[in-house]
Amino acid sequence: MKLSQFKFKLPEEQIAQFPAPYREDARMLVLHRKTGEIEHKLVSHLVDYFSEGDLFVFNDTQVFPARMYAKKEKTMANIEVFLLRELNH
Repeated sequence: MKLSQFKFKLPEEQIAQFPAPYREDARMLVLHRKTGEIEHKLVSHLVDYFSEGDLFVFNDTQVFPARMYAKKEKTMANIEVFLLRELNH
């Protein structure tokens, strides 16, 4: 499998700029594998897609701001800092 297989055009206006005010109002796309049908639902409907005995794993990891932008005072050059991991204290 190649990374290039995952490239597709996504219009800027389709990318969320801010999270939904309430998590349960966040939207999700449901793809039915057998038919290829696509539905647009709310996250609050997520439980409708589970059956007895299914397992749901919550990821409660937290992220830290990894990309920072700055401008040098003397030269006004743009600076970008990308952090890959948190350093030990």
